[in-house]
Amino acid sequence: MRIGGITFPRPRTRRLGEQLVNDGLIDEQQLRQALELQRQSGGFLGQALVSLGFMNGSSLGRYLESATGFPFIDLEANPVDVAIARSVPESLARSKRILPVADTPAGITVAMADPLDLAVVDDLRMRLNKPILPSLALEDDLHAAINRTFDVRHKASVVLQELGEDGASQDMSVDELVDLAEDAPIVRLVNGIISGAINSGASDIHIEPHEMEVCVRYRLDGMLYDQMSIPRRHVAAVVSRLKIMAHLNIAERRRPQDGRFATRDDNTGEYDIRISIMPTIFGEKVVMRLLQKSSAYGNVEKLGFFPEQKVLFEQFIKRPYGMVLVTGPTGSGKSTTLYAALNRVNQRTVNINTVEDPIEYNLPGINQTQVNPRIGVTFANGLRTLVRQDPDVIMVGEIRDAETAEIAIQAALTGHLVFSTLHTNDAPGALVRLQNMGIEPFLISSAMIGVIGQRLLRTVCSDCKETMAASQAMLDAFGMTPRDGEPTILARGRGCPRCSGRGMRGRTAAYEVMPMSDPLREMVLRRCSGDQIRGQAISEGMIPMRESGMRKVMAGVTTPEEIARVLFSEEF
Repeated sequence: MRIGGITFPRPRTRRLGEQLVNDGLIDEQQLRQALELQRQSGGFLGQALVSLGFMNGSSLGRYLESATGFPFIDLEANPVDVAIARSVPESLARSKRILPVADTPAGITVAMADPLDLAVVDDLRMRLNKPILPSLALEDDLHAAINRTFDVRHKASVVLQELGEDGASQDMSVDELVDLAEDAPIVRLVNGIISGAINSGASDIHIEPHEMEVCVRYRLDGMLYDQMSIPRRHVAAVVSRLKIMAHLNIAERRRPQDGRFATRDDNTGEYDIRISIMPTIFGEKVVMRLLQKSSAYGNVEKLGFFPEQKVLFEQFIKRPYGMVLVTGPTGSGKSTTLYAALNRVNQRTVNINTVEDPIEYNLPGINQTQVNPRIGVTFANGLRTLVRQDPDVIMVGEIRDAETAEIAIQAALTGHLVFSTLHTNDAPGALVRLQNMGIEPFLISSAMIGVIGQRLLRTVCSDCKETMAASQAMLDAFGMTPRDGEPTILARGRGCPRCSGRGMRGRTAAYEVMPMSDPLREMVLRRCSGDQIRGQAISEGMIPMRESGMRKVMAGVTTPEEIARVLFSEEF
């Protein structure tokens, strides 16, 4: 088939879903789920099947070729010619979901999410002045390959070459620093660091000055990884640029400063970036938290609950009044769980109000208030205002003090469903923590519906996942019991381009869900210890976080080493 001077293969007539079902690779129910996802997202059926985890790209390739008539290219298995790939602008590659991968005698092979996009093919033919050979690639694989091709380290090295030996000295005036910070190379360097973090899925950026260089690290799936280094002579200009973006005092270098700014990524949407700057002996250290402003966030099905835990969670959020607490340290996914609860109860007949610091995700139909201590808007007085707004459901981002705790509990006792978070190590500890804050036990006992404790665990990369039999020594070390004498099969990641060689990609949560029973209420009234409450909760059927994590190890979701790292390794 020839269109506009470009030759396209003739599509086959047999449908992809029909082939996969007939060959036993998926069942009818999985096909229906994938078709529904395809209908919602507007993409290809093959991408939907991979996104749902029903198939991987390598096994899907020959079926996609048969169904579409286009050659399929596995970007994980086939190397990309970086020189050819960078012959098109990064913005074009990302917006049109294309990547040139090889220069052959017949023309340039281009991996495309939509090889039928004639306008893009024609544009590439004129831009590269060669015939274009469209190939079909999975959209997620394309995104990962584009990230690798336009890696932040490559872009930074180009910018640093432009900057040369010039840099900022400590005695520069404010005007000189502003001029340097607004120089095009510095602007591109800072934008590249931020966009690189967004494209790699990082949650935080660390810019750390040391004696000889400045280290830039991203936090990926809860772990920090080195990305690049910047000569120390440029750190003042980089920090000054970030201060300008966050509207901070560029002349202040001796005191910590906090701020925020917003940015937009063409592929993933808007981000709110919180920035913290702290002086050190070698200069100012910067940490940025990346928060995506997404309305499509918080799906109960994807949280990682076991079926029996999900039943309890659903019972909690269906109650008309009372308090539900989510506990865990900073970065344990508490906000995600709360947003999932709000999404589930969000209806036009329900008035939902929140007070948060910060508002991490915009939820349609929910009234969200931002804490701002500078003008006197705290959790406590923000919550006082909320209870006068005729709410049905209230979400308090965090209980930090006795005043906020008391108002939240009073709201729960007066006909409101209240969600909040508390920094404790486990679910039973939340009840003791509230008592230590000065809340009377009878108020806690009367108001509490249940407590959820959680931690985030890295998951094994699905693209390089392999299995192995656990040795008896490993089983003993991690307290795992073989199932009916059979060998215990564990999973691990070999390391691949998709996970940047880490063997781990993505995260899930280990939960413990503790409903408030009558015996637990009595124990709160008697001021029993956290250990006593925990023992009673387990006897009533609560799955402890450690057991929850081990069940995910046995299911091949994560590894024993990850459980030891996150879930109280001293217990092992």
